[in-house]
Amino acid sequence: MRVKQSRWREAVGWEEETSDPLSDSAQLVLVFGSSSILKTSDRLDDIRRMYPRSHLFGCSTAGEICGTQVTDDSLVVTAVNFEHTTLRTASVRVTDPEKSFEAGEQLAQALVKEGLVHALILSEGLRINGSDLVKGLERHLPAAVTVTGGLSGDGARFNETVVICDGPPETGTVAVVGLYGERLKVGYGCLGGWDSFGPERLITKSHGNVLYELDGKSALELYKRYLGEHADGLPATGLLFPLSIRVPGGETAVVRTILGVSERDQSMTFAGDVPMGGYARLMKANFDRLIDGAVGAARNTQETLGDSAPALAILISCVGRKLVLQQRVEEEVEGVREVLGRETVLTGFYSYGEISPFTPEAKCELHNQTMTITTLTER
Repeated sequence: MRVKQSRWREAVGWEEETSDPLSDSAQLVLVFGSSSILKTSDRLDDIRRMYPRSHLFGCSTAGEICGTQVTDDSLVVTAVNFEHTTLRTASVRVTDPEKSFEAGEQLAQALVKEGLVHALILSEGLRINGSDLVKGLERHLPAAVTVTGGLSGDGARFNETVVICDGPPETGTVAVVGLYGERLKVGYGCLGGWDSFGPERLITKSHGNVLYELDGKSALELYKRYLGEHADGLPATGLLFPLSIRVPGGETAVVRTILGVSERDQSMTFAGDVPMGGYARLMKANFDRLIDGAVGAARNTQETLGDSAPALAILISCVGRKLVLQQRVEEEVEGVREVLGRETVLTGFYSYGEISPFTPEAKCELHNQTMTITTLTER
C-alpha cells in the first residue's frame, strides 16, 4: 500500500507533501477542501488530470488536515494505491432529513457484500440526521463490516456543504466507498474530552434530531440562559457548548452539536438523534482533555491494528474542537502523530459530525465534538 499527498493553497499553488509517484496506479483519491475551492472546477480538473483512473472521494470541510498542519481555504489530496484491496463507490441524494435512514439503506444495498471489510462514508453536513443514516447503513451490512466517516463542513458558516463521489461536488449527497480484501487491516478510534456541567435534564419533547423541551420547558430558552452573551451567535456558538445525551440503559453517552435553531417553535436541530425520555447535560471545553482525547483515539486505533503500522490515517475531528483550541489546534494532530509514528500519512478534515464506533467493541454511531481516526494498512 502506497500513499502520495499533495496540497493546494492560493498563495503557493500545488505542493507535494510526500514524494511517492503514483499517478495511474492510485485507485482512490481522497479530496478535502473548503467549499469555495471545491465549487470552482479548475482544481478538480487538475486532480482528474493527475489521477485519471482513480475514484475521487471527498467533501467540503471546516478545516483541512495535512500531516500535522491544519489549514483553512486549502485543498488536501491524498492518493492511495492498494496492492491487495479493491473498491466500490456509491452515492445517493437526500432532499429531506426524514429520509436519512432510507439513504443509509440505499447505500448499503449498493455495496456488494462478499469480501467487504470496511465502509467509509461522507455525508451532507447540514440537512441530515446522522444517527438515522448510520442505522440505515448498518441494517443491511454484515456484522463484521466496520463503518467510519463523517459529515462534511462549511467552516463556521453553516450555509452549504458538498460531497464528491466520482463526479462534481454536490449538495444533499451521501457517499460511500466500500473496501474489499482479506489482507486489508482497518483500525479505528473515537474520543472526546469535554467536561459536563449543570444538572442532567429529561428530554420531554423531541422528534428525531429536533429538540423542543427539557424538563417540560423550552429547550432553546434554557440553553440561551446557560450561554449568556454567547447566545447571540447561535448556531455557531453552540459548537462551544454541546449537549451530552444519555439514553437509559445505554452503554455510554454521546455528544450532540447544534446545527440550527428555530425561534418560531423554540427548537434546536442537532446532527443526530436526541431521543425523548433520554437525558441531556450541557458540556464545556477542557483544553488539555481535548488534546488527550485525540491521543486516546490514536491509541485505540493501534489496539485494533495490533502490531501493524498504518500506512494511512484519516482524521475527522469536530469543528467545535477547532474553534475551542484555536491556535493550539495542531496539538491534537501532533499528538496523533506521536502515537502512530512518522511513517503514517495523516489526512482528514474538521467536520459537522463524526461516524465511528466509540471503542473497538462498540457499535457504530454518530458523534459530535470527537476526534475520530481510521487507519488503513495491508498485510
